[in-house]
Amino acid sequence: QVQLVESGGGLVQPGGSLRLSCVASGLTFSFYDMSWYRQGVGEERELVAQIGTTWFSTIYADSVKGRFTISRDDAKSTVYLRMSNLKPEDTAVYFCNADATWLGSYWGQGTQVTVAS
Repeated sequence: QVQLVESGGGLVQPGGSLRLSCVASGLTFSFYDMSWYRQGVGEERELVAQIGTTWFSTIYADSVKGRFTISRDDAKSTVYLRMSNLKPEDTAVYFCNADATWLGSYWGQGTQVTVAS
């Protein structure tokens, strides 16, 4: 049974930082591209950042470039999202996704990030 468990969300003031973690189990982590998505209230889910396998290439949404950093530790089956200089518009539920074309796509349950003073 595949599980993705996010943690690290919470309430933070504008300009603050958070680090999200997503621990995966039940799959061969190194086979999967790992991504963070977010969904604000009344909004569609959007890709925030992605990190590939092997070469760990990354892509970011324009809105978070220079502020967020995605990384992975295959030995710990964990993907991270370091978020800095947070803005109120970053408020959303953040979801972890594992995707491999021939193996499937899996989602975590999400963790709430609220940026407010």
